Amino acid sequence: MSNEQDSDWEAKQQSRPFHVQEPKRPRIRINILLFGLTVLTTLFAGALQKGVTPSSILTDPARLILGLPFSAALLAILVTHELGHYFMSRKHGVNASLPYFIPVPTIIGTFGAFITMRGVIKDRRTLLDIGVAGPLAGFVVSLPLVILGLSLSRLEPAQAGGGITLGSSLLFSFLSWAIFGPAADTGTIILHPIAFAGWIGLLVTCLNLLPMGQLDGGHVVYAIFGGRHKVISLATAGGLVILGLYGWPGWFIWALLPLLMRFRHPSPLDPITPLDGRRKLIAGLTMAVLVLTFIPKPFSIL
Repeated sequence: MSNEQDSDWEAKQQSRPFHVQEPKRPRIRINILLFGLTVLTTLFAGALQKGVTPSSILTDPARLILGLPFSAALLAILVTHELGHYFMSRKHGVNASLPYFIPVPTIIGTFGAFITMRGVIKDRRTLLDIGVAGPLAGFVVSLPLVILGLSLSRLEPAQAGGGITLGSSLLFSFLSWAIFGPAADTGTIILHPIAFAGWIGLLVTCLNLLPMGQLDGGHVVYAIFGGRHKVISLATAGGLVILGLYGWPGWFIWALLPLLMRFRHPSPLDPITPLDGRRKLIAGLTMAVLVLTFIPKPFSIL
C-alpha cells in the first residue's frame, strides 16, 4: 500500500464516529415493584391482625393504614438485614444487587428478601464479613422492636382452646419475663403487631444463621472451619430432621435446603488465610445470637 493510500485510509478511520460503550446501569424497576407490593401485603397482614376483614379492605382500602405499625417494623428489619449484606459486599468489591422482596398475602405478608452476588469472594475474611453483616444488622433492629412491642402487649390468663401459638426463644422468653414478670410463664401474652414483627425478625435471624449450606450461617461456618463445612452441614440437617419428627414439621423443609445444593459451598479465591482475632470474636458472637434466637417449635396449633 502506497503512502498516499495509507493517508487516505487513516483519514477515513479518523472521520468515522467513535462510540464508547457505557457500563449498563442496574435495572431496579423490579426491585422497586416487589418492594411496593411487599409494602401492600405487609399492610394487609397488619390490618388483619387488627381485626380488619379482607372484604372490608376491598370496600375501604384506607383501612390498610391500620397495618402500618406491623408493616413498618417488619420492613425495617428485613431492609436492614439485606442492606447489611449489600453494603458489606460493595465494601469488599463484590457486585451485589439491591434486595428482591417476596410479597405474599398471608398473616405475615412476605417470605422475606434476598440479594444476588456476582463474582468471586476474595478470602475467608471477606466471606465472614458479608455473611454476618445481614443477620447482625437485622438483629440489632429486631431487639428494640421486640422490647417496644412487648411493652405495648398485654398479658391475659392462660386460655384453653384452638389457635396458633408462637414458640419462644431463650432471648424472647427472657424479655417477656423482664417485662411481665413470672406471670409470663403461666399467662398468655397477646402480642402487639410490633412485637409480632420483632418475633419474626428474631426467627428470620435464627433461620439465616443455621450453620449449613449457603445460608448466612453456612458462610460463617466455612469462614471458620473451611473444608469441614460439609460435615457440619450434614450434622445440622440431621438435627433438623429430628426436630421435625418430634416438634415442628417445617424443619423438614429447612433440612432439605443444603441437600438441594449438595451441601457444597463455593470456595473463595484464597481459602487458606485464616480469620484474624477480631473476626473470630465476631463469628463467636454471631453463633451466640443463633443460640439465643433459636426456636425449637416456632408454631403450634392448640
